[in-house]
Amino acid sequence: MLDFLREIRVTAAHGINNFTMTRGSFRYDQKIFDRRSLSLLKTIEKNEGFDLLFGASDEEFVFSVGKENGLIKATFTIPENSEFNRFFFTFPCEKGLHFYGLGEVHSQFDLRGEKIRVFVAEHQNSDRIDKKVAIMEANGGKYDKVLPLDSYESYYAQPTFTTSQKWFFHADTKGFSELDFTKDGEISFTTQEPLVFWIGQGGSFEEVSEKMTALIGRQKPLPDWIYDGAIPAVQGGTEIIDQKIERALAKGAEICGVWSQDWCGCRRTGFGYQVMWNWQWDRELYKDLYKKIKEWKARGIRFLGYINPFMAIEKELYRYASSKGYCVKDKEGKDYLVTITTFPAAMIDLTNPDAWEWYKSVIKENMIGFGLSGWMADFGEYLPTDCVLYSGEDPEFMHNQWPALWAKLNREAVDEAGAGDDVFFFTRAGYTGTAEYSPMMWTGDQHVDWSTDDGIPSVIPATLSLAMSGFGITHSDVGGYTTIAKINRSKELLLRWEEMNAFSPLYRFHEGNRPTLNVQFDEDDELLEQLARMSRIHKGLKPYLKELEKLNCERGIPVIRPLFYYYDEEKAYTETTEYLLGPDLLVAPVLKEGRKEREVWLPEDDWVHLFTKEEYNGGNYTIEAPFGYPPVFIRKNSKYCDCFLSLI
Repeated sequence: MLDFLREIRVTAAHGINNFTMTRGSFRYDQKIFDRRSLSLLKTIEKNEGFDLLFGASDEEFVFSVGKENGLIKATFTIPENSEFNRFFFTFPCEKGLHFYGLGEVHSQFDLRGEKIRVFVAEHQNSDRIDKKVAIMEANGGKYDKVLPLDSYESYYAQPTFTTSQKWFFHADTKGFSELDFTKDGEISFTTQEPLVFWIGQGGSFEEVSEKMTALIGRQKPLPDWIYDGAIPAVQGGTEIIDQKIERALAKGAEICGVWSQDWCGCRRTGFGYQVMWNWQWDRELYKDLYKKIKEWKARGIRFLGYINPFMAIEKELYRYASSKGYCVKDKEGKDYLVTITTFPAAMIDLTNPDAWEWYKSVIKENMIGFGLSGWMADFGEYLPTDCVLYSGEDPEFMHNQWPALWAKLNREAVDEAGAGDDVFFFTRAGYTGTAEYSPMMWTGDQHVDWSTDDGIPSVIPATLSLAMSGFGITHSDVGGYTTIAKINRSKELLLRWEEMNAFSPLYRFHEGNRPTLNVQFDEDDELLEQLARMSRIHKGLKPYLKELEKLNCERGIPVIRPLFYYYDEEKAYTETTEYLLGPDLLVAPVLKEGRKEREVWLPEDDWVHLFTKEEYNGGNYTIEAPFGYPPVFIRKNSKYCDCFLSLI
């Protein structure tokens, strides 16, 4: 597999970046000067590899290829003090390849024919939302557009991809980069720094995942209790939590936790009901919370909260951090205030060792010590490229690393508190390194609608692209989050989202940013009965899910997998509306409004419908799907077949 790299073409240039950030979204352009194709001067053969010597302007560049730990390792070095600061690599590949990964891509899974930038950012930027609202207003509330990926932004961006020919690519880069798959039979990669990249091949996709995650890191084990039912989202105080829990339990729901993101208070903005970013118990909103947490835990119901790397500038934690110099600075030496939706906030400087230790103590004392069993570790993708860091490092190259640092800080807090067997957190943003520190991702702020780009259909491509980037345990907010203009959560959407997420590692809900405009899980008997039914199914999957989690932690094999993972059939390589939960369950959620059936494609195997017990072989079928009975199929020869059938 080394020989195709002998044909690599390299272009060097000098350039200047221009980043403009608005609410976490980054507009990017660059000015390029003195772009030159490097000439191949010499090939030097080595044991199990070779060096290619390239030249330009009396400078010599070395592209060294060899083997290390069963992988191909390629290193591109540049002369000291070289004026060139960006490099364009193009190398051949098999024609007809499909490409998957590059972190988290929501609107499509197969990246063939696309050019993707690798720079973490707010996925839900205001420009995209404004355009969507305008289209809906013009079309009577309808929206069926799929946005192109030419300016795509994602919470989790990583220069890692897997191909349909069972090999993967991973680049050890930090700054802005791009992957270009637009030309069949060719891959182009752009970087702004010296480069090391790795290529690994396997006889199966399991082997590919195993090799990839041995390189980039794997998730740690999760607490046993997270599989014991649903985790409803409830805000507004302890009395409201009690009322909603009792309603759910009375209907027979299995509840293993409750997630209250406003445990530290709330603020009401033009965007909606948002958390007050002051990471300590709000005594007025949550009366006697420390007592109630113990009571709920005694009943098998854990309490989960929320934190991010920002601080509310009107609150005491910020005043303390600012007085100690713990915040990211602007070029004038002042705390850099970043606008989030409608308000400014300060960001903790994760390169400051004292700030790092202090923020960990906030998590260890105010959250773990207070009794929280888990939390959403939100954000991580907002580091401004024009800020000043304590370490003196270039923020353009620290920006992508910020989510991994944020995950690492949370991981250290859990480990140092000795709570790893009982406490977990889940993250939204990511880059290389996140997989090692974060135990679980969630797919971000889906819109509470049916849109391909941002609604319920976007969860499956996002989850599968993360899986093929080496992050194997992911879930989504049941019901979505982003509520804007005419986009409000319907009862039908919530019922369908519950059906899908019951067949995922974590069954956790969200009220949304405007809870009163969204249907919630307990609004009528049908919704409560759906919660009861799906939470029991999720809990019944516990032995299977725990085995899948163990495989993910030990070998890097993702919990949710694409169909081509085991079925080498043409349609499997482009399927984005179905997924495999492990090797033995095929899940085909209803992703379109107003449908009581859906078209399902089954790969060649023997399948049993989970609910009707009807048997199927490979092929296309129209499957009836009334509420509570999503199209889910058991691989007939699964050792868990009896366990699955007993769920109903």
